[in-house]
Amino acid sequence: MIRRAGLYAIYSVVLTLSSTLSAAAPLKVLGFDDMSCQAWAQSKDDTEIRARYIAWVRGFLSGHNYARPAQQVSEISNGTVEMFVTRYCNEKPRDTFSAAAQRMSDQYSGRNTPITK
Repeated sequence: MIRRAGLYAIYSVVLTLSSTLSAAAPLKVLGFDDMSCQAWAQSKDDTEIRARYIAWVRGFLSGHNYARPAQQVSEISNGTVEMFVTRYCNEKPRDTFSAAAQRMSDQYSGRNTPITK
């Protein structure tokens, strides 16, 4: 009987956790109208737009540092941002450059895994 009660307790905890995780709101990314990797690639020859995109990624990384002071992204150059996002978008052309910024924060903070709640 105690064993059955223990199993029910474990089952209810798992059920609660799974419903909590599935109810989590998706990340709301504030950015440009078009955050696609296609838009990133098309900005290659437009230095003004590319500079805006790079500034946005750097702002995203600064926001990461604000939210995670124990896992700071170290100082990186605009060239490093550009190379990272370009490589990411070449590998995943149907994704967004905001996703590239998220993966960059994972890698450059030393965490190497996405942030989970």
